[in-house]
Amino acid sequence: MSDAVLAEPPILPAGPFSPAEREAVYHAIHSRRDVRSQFTQRPIDEDTLRRLLTAAHHAPSVGLSQPWNFVIIRSGQVKAKAQAAFVRANAEASAMFPEAQRPLYSALKLEGILQAPINLCITCDHTRGGPVVLGRTHQPEMDLFSTVCAVQNLWLAARAEGIGVGWVSIFHREDLRGILGLPAHVSPVAWLCLGHVDELYAEPELQSKGWAKRLPLDDLIYYESWGQHAG
Repeated sequence: MSDAVLAEPPILPAGPFSPAEREAVYHAIHSRRDVRSQFTQRPIDEDTLRRLLTAAHHAPSVGLSQPWNFVIIRSGQVKAKAQAAFVRANAEASAMFPEAQRPLYSALKLEGILQAPINLCITCDHTRGGPVVLGRTHQPEMDLFSTVCAVQNLWLAARAEGIGVGWVSIFHREDLRGILGLPAHVSPVAWLCLGHVDELYAEPELQSKGWAKRLPLDDLIYYESWGQHAG
């Protein structure tokens, strides 16, 4: 048995935020949007970008493994390769939907790769933390979930900074691996388009254009076991 004693870490107050601080957090959550077509060409300054990456880096991660890396893309050549990969995958995706939905699908703008001043790929290193990671012993996919937490942190921080973010997910993963030279043990998790925006849709764009709508929260809450609603 080890004689090591864990030192007590420093602590912070755990009380609620002030009303103004609390409202700011909820405002960022409720007004966050997936931006595809509203980017301006104003550059994102380095201090702002650093704040966004710092917010992402402070996301929770299983075993404090911090499996993420951040690949910043400004090169028009690299963006063009990503755009071409999207176009190929998007044509395949369109054919997967029922024929009646395809005209609306084709009318949706689903990326802003060339318009956004910065593209950012957030990756997951599956070897980060070594062969055995606290919290991943029985659910190895927790490294991917941790990386998505970093994406959400960045997205909310960007909303607070007036920076729009669009997540482009219609890619073949191997295309992104080739474009960015990712090693085999690293997975691309999120290709994000970042840029200043002057306005946002009042509701999610896919909802405003009739593709889907937000489900009622009460329909999604169960108690004690699957399918059990209150009362």
